[in-house]
Amino acid sequence: MKKIIFLLLMVSIVACNTKTENEKKLQSRIDSLEIKLNNSYKPGLGEFMSSIQIHHAKLWFAGQNKNWDLADFEIKEIKEALDNINKYCTDRPEIKALGMIDEPVDSISKAIQDKDFAAFKNNFVVLTNTCTNCHRETNHGFNVLKIPDNPPFSDQDFKLPAKN
Repeated sequence: MKKIIFLLLMVSIVACNTKTENEKKLQSRIDSLEIKLNNSYKPGLGEFMSSIQIHHAKLWFAGQNKNWDLADFEIKEIKEALDNINKYCTDRPEIKALGMIDEPVDSISKAIQDKDFAAFKNNFVVLTNTCTNCHRETNHGFNVLKIPDNPPFSDQDFKLPAKN
């Protein structure tokens, strides 16, 4: 009787530890997807920064023309890029300094919401200087931002659209 119980116990243990064919297929799919995910394209910090630079310039010309809807759009694009940096560039030590940009971004957002041209101009200077200070702090001091001289695109009108 003890032999039968022992034998049943051993069969049960072996049966419980054996992966089913379905489990093996699922594990194989998981492994394959993990490999694809690890090899998929992830934008680098420089790509996000280039995007921010474009939106920074467009923000300036939108604000200069008091096109508050466009300015609001551009500052939101900057915020989105900053969020993506925090999401996708976690391995970069530079992102530790990124928090310094939050207050200037919030201040310029408020100026846009208030349609306050003077506050917009002042806060844009602060935003620009903060970007440069962040670059210095992260050993990228060779990358200096300034108030844009010319619109980044010749095919975009930054003036308020005429009302019909």
